[in-house]
Amino acid sequence: MKRVLSGLLARTRLNIRYVPCALACFLSLVATLAGGWTAAADFLAAGARPDGTRDETELAEDAEERAGTAEAFTGMGGSNTGLPSERPGETAEEQATPELFYTVYRVRKGDMVSKIAEEHGVSQDSIISLNKLRNTRTLQIGMLLKIPSITGILYTTKKGDTPESVSDKYRVSLEKVALVNGITDNEIQTGARIFLPDAKLDWITIQEINGDLFRKPLRGGYYVSSRYGWRNNPFSGTRTFHNGVDMATSPGRAVYAALDGTVVRTGYDVTFGNFIVIAHHSGYQTMYAHLSAIHVARGNRVTQSTKIGSVGNTGQSTGPHLHFTVYKNRSTLNPVSLWN
Repeated sequence: MKRVLSGLLARTRLNIRYVPCALACFLSLVATLAGGWTAAADFLAAGARPDGTRDETELAEDAEERAGTAEAFTGMGGSNTGLPSERPGETAEEQATPELFYTVYRVRKGDMVSKIAEEHGVSQDSIISLNKLRNTRTLQIGMLLKIPSITGILYTTKKGDTPESVSDKYRVSLEKVALVNGITDNEIQTGARIFLPDAKLDWITIQEINGDLFRKPLRGGYYVSSRYGWRNNPFSGTRTFHNGVDMATSPGRAVYAALDGTVVRTGYDVTFGNFIVIAHHSGYQTMYAHLSAIHVARGNRVTQSTKIGSVGNTGQSTGPHLHFTVYKNRSTLNPVSLWN
């Protein structure tokens, strides 16, 4: 008997440990059922039928309410005073956009475009654009420059251009563009020249015009033995066109890429000896000739820090030197006007 009672007590203690868990589950079930009953009561109170459908009157009322909500988001406002934009609490003078007009400046000794631009409170881009300058290093004393009253550039419209698309392209205010050019709608003729307030030329154009696009392929220790242009050919004695710059120096000196790019050709030529051609952005290519050694191959990516070859005396050459040529869209340019 004592053994039976002990077993019953043991089983009872074991079951008592599970009472809290069972109680918690029971309470959770009750809460869930109560929530469902409350939701059902709310649904029925809203006028729905027990099967979840609603009558035609209620559906019509819902549709009317949704239409009213949509109308609330179709409002527009604004005045019909035109440009410039109105700003509450400011006078007409405060709201006015600066007027565009031009003055003429005569270049003096020692002038640079940057200095002239600073004196007139405009950007270099403005002076370069308005005067179609192709090289700021060639300013001549007495040259007349057109100076705008506000910063911006001239733009010649292309087919398909609109005031809005041009403004977006140069990230400038369409309102300002319209004001200074007397534009009254989003239309403009092809070939029209318009002034774009606050617009800038792209950095490649600025570097090219300022002569800062390329770095010299030799790092010092040379002299220019033959310039770009017409000269007496040292082999024939006749006047011929020299399409690059000859940089005389000691043999074996390192030659570097003048601008980041990709090697497109290497080899040997009877006239130029060992040579390398590198392609750059914007249609530029550079050639390095009369090399004693070539350290790159076709397809290699190079930077201005890449040693691409060594100065030599190969091909038609009177002594060790580097022949350096710059091409733009397959035509040669004077390297001296493009390097710093």
